[in-house]
Amino acid sequence: MSALLLAEAVGFSRSGDLVFDPVDVCLASGKALVIAGPNGSGKTTLLRLLAGILTPACGQVQQRGSLAFLGHLAAVKGDLTVGENLQFTKRFCAGPGLPVNQALGRVGLAGLSLRPARALSAGQKRRVGLACLLVARRDTWLLDEPYASLDDIGGELVDSLLEQHLAEGGAVALSTHQRQPRLQTEPDRLMVRPARQGGG
Repeated sequence: MSALLLAEAVGFSRSGDLVFDPVDVCLASGKALVIAGPNGSGKTTLLRLLAGILTPACGQVQQRGSLAFLGHLAAVKGDLTVGENLQFTKRFCAGPGLPVNQALGRVGLAGLSLRPARALSAGQKRRVGLACLLVARRDTWLLDEPYASLDDIGGELVDSLLEQHLAEGGAVALSTHQRQPRLQTEPDRLMVRPARQGGG
């Protein structure tokens, strides 16, 4: 197994204060990591640091291969159709992946390619986000609350997609305070703890 993402003593600060205690992350091919912690502890911030969206205040992040970040809110453009959203992702990422209609079928949205994205439910928008992971394959998935807005069947879909991605040599880091991933191999876990300010 080879490391796809490494973070050493990485942390982020606001107004000069660390948000969480610095952490180490080693994300290897075929491995999953669940990032846990209380609300407001910095789970989303850590994922954004790993994705390169934010710049760390301390430590460093090293990435090998390609990466996809799926945020807590569905990044779906309401003025576009479902199919246009996925075509945009496919062109922007310019990588290998499933055809749009095949990806929609895989996430349970077959036949909705021409539907305006604004007409989708929250759960359907989440499924479009998952389909984006399929139309433009990336080695590492960073997922912020991927089970949000999904019912039990949707949760099983996420688990199935994770399992397939890991079996193909990909890696996953995700945060969740709802359903926990149900995978053949138990994922590693990382607890994010709010930083204590002022010492002591």
